[in-house]
Amino acid sequence: MYSRKSHVSLCCGSVIVLVSSAALADSGTAGYLDELVVTGTRTERQLLDTPVRTEVVTADELEKTHARSLKEALENVPGLQLREIHGKPGHEVWLQGIESDRVLVLIDGMPMTATTGSTVDVSQLSVLDIERVEVVKGAVSTQYGSSGIGGVVNVITRQPASGLSGQFTSDVGSYGDQNPSGDEADPARYNARATIQGGSEKLALRLSASHQHSDGIDPEPETWARPADEYDRTDLSFRSDWSPDDNHRISAAIARFEEASGSRFTESNPPFVINQGKDETVTRTRYFLSGDHGRHSDLRAGWSAVHEVLNDDTLKYTSNGVFDDRRAESTLSRLSAHLGSPAGLSHHLQGGVDFNRETLEQTKDGASELGSEARRQRESQEMWVQDTWMPTRKLELVPGVRFQSDSDFGFYTAPKINGRYDLIQTDTLAAFVRGGIGAGYRVPNLKERHFTFDHSELGYVVQGTPDLEPEESVSYQFGGGLSWNRSVWLEANAFYNDIKQLIQTSPDAEATQARNDGVQVYAYENLAEARTWGLETTAGWEPSEHWRLTAGYTHTRTENVETGYELNRRPRHQARLGLDGPLWLAGLSWNVRLRYQSDEFVDSEVGSRSPGYATADLTMNYQFSDQLRLFAGAENLTNEQRDFSNASEDFRPVAGRFLYAGLTVSFGE
Repeated sequence: MYSRKSHVSLCCGSVIVLVSSAALADSGTAGYLDELVVTGTRTERQLLDTPVRTEVVTADELEKTHARSLKEALENVPGLQLREIHGKPGHEVWLQGIESDRVLVLIDGMPMTATTGSTVDVSQLSVLDIERVEVVKGAVSTQYGSSGIGGVVNVITRQPASGLSGQFTSDVGSYGDQNPSGDEADPARYNARATIQGGSEKLALRLSASHQHSDGIDPEPETWARPADEYDRTDLSFRSDWSPDDNHRISAAIARFEEASGSRFTESNPPFVINQGKDETVTRTRYFLSGDHGRHSDLRAGWSAVHEVLNDDTLKYTSNGVFDDRRAESTLSRLSAHLGSPAGLSHHLQGGVDFNRETLEQTKDGASELGSEARRQRESQEMWVQDTWMPTRKLELVPGVRFQSDSDFGFYTAPKINGRYDLIQTDTLAAFVRGGIGAGYRVPNLKERHFTFDHSELGYVVQGTPDLEPEESVSYQFGGGLSWNRSVWLEANAFYNDIKQLIQTSPDAEATQARNDGVQVYAYENLAEARTWGLETTAGWEPSEHWRLTAGYTHTRTENVETGYELNRRPRHQARLGLDGPLWLAGLSWNVRLRYQSDEFVDSEVGSRSPGYATADLTMNYQFSDQLRLFAGAENLTNEQRDFSNASEDFRPVAGRFLYAGLTVSFGE
């Protein structure tokens, strides 16, 4: 395995608002600044040592902030936006002003099936067995192909531990006067998760389960409409790891996710006001197998295989009956393999291949919505090569290129290069500059090409367009950082992303006229060129073992090149602030996370805006003993909430203040 000189670990790197060790400043023990990351270059590198800028949410931060899902885990990452998915009780990830369709969400480096179009609902992934989450922004890493224009969110899971151990965590809370029951004391949301694991150094097993329930949110329980949906989410997973010796490990896992949700809304169709509802059931079954070989040798190889089946069924209803019985099944299969080895004293060569297959079946009231065929599929083969080259002790260059051959879109090439130069290295002060340039692309998904999204009852239809072309992009990232005594750090990163052949929906006047029923028809088209650019800054200070202050600010600008207007739903300013500290009682600590977002365009052409807002979360943890931890918290202390009478132009949080308490019981190590 390739590694840089040890002095580089003193440099400041991609520091987000979360830092995992409170003892760095005083004792120098391993902590967040020494986190190993793999997403940017695939080889294990210390966070401050990586040439590809990476941000990390650690297991320690997940515990401090009581995160229950990947959505909650990502809330405090600077510059990352979490958007509600239209018509669903979930959220999607936007990076550097780039929409979620162009952001890859991975589990252990392998993709997930999108719940809607090509968007992954990060609310559906619980924090069960998560070791850390790595975020790489922009299309600068050679490791990833289609859909990685905006960046990558990679969830790294823990290996099962030997011996016998287990843990159970549960919490319950209330939205007060916004509980749908109308009773402020009701437990409107509760969560529980449990893990048991054990075995030997050679063979270890783990069984985990999680359940999340929410009654939704309803400021006016006496009315039919409910702003936030009721849902139940259940995760089950089993994993086994076999290590016959130090150089080989085989992992196998199976996971099952189920979600049942119900939404209620009121549609105005003058002179009538119609109460409607939608019940939705989502199931995801994921099979995973991987091997890691040569773990402690110069020549290292790895492979992974995943097969995932996603079923998404919806049924709408009114008081007069049911309609729109829509049933969809998506499958994703991927086989990946890679190989890496040093080449001389200054090079480390890597290469890999990926084979992909996706299918989609979708019906409405028993009839296919995919045009002339009942089933659509797409296949692709990809290959990548990368060289990590250190021409001098201070300079590191990482050129690479990715090739893709697609069954529907032919051959694509995406070259990339990253570099890092260490400016200063002393016992107390370190500074560096780092940058990257990468080409990206996104192949249109099967729904954009073949699916008819029929909402005639709401006055519109969106039709797929079979002859769409892939989107293409170029991403530029450049910044630098410094650290002093490993207790103070600062980093700034400028970014510029240029996306061409951007796929958007536009009115189809001819199809609308042909229907002659007043229903507006839209179609997907390669319409636009868009640009996003800005500056990201992060900083941290650890004055003592028990105190930590972290901050981040992001300025984002965007442009629709064709019209000259800004892109909608992209706030110019975002800020994050975190403060951790102890209380007088041993084992008791508190944590505050502040988030600010400026106003954003609802429609930049007419100038309508959604208001800016600031929220604060407070969490408290009391380690009563090695086996028992008590915790409590308040989410959205400022009670910032949208105006539901103008919900179409107000994108502030749906949920108001939420108070909760819980406990964690564990045994074994």
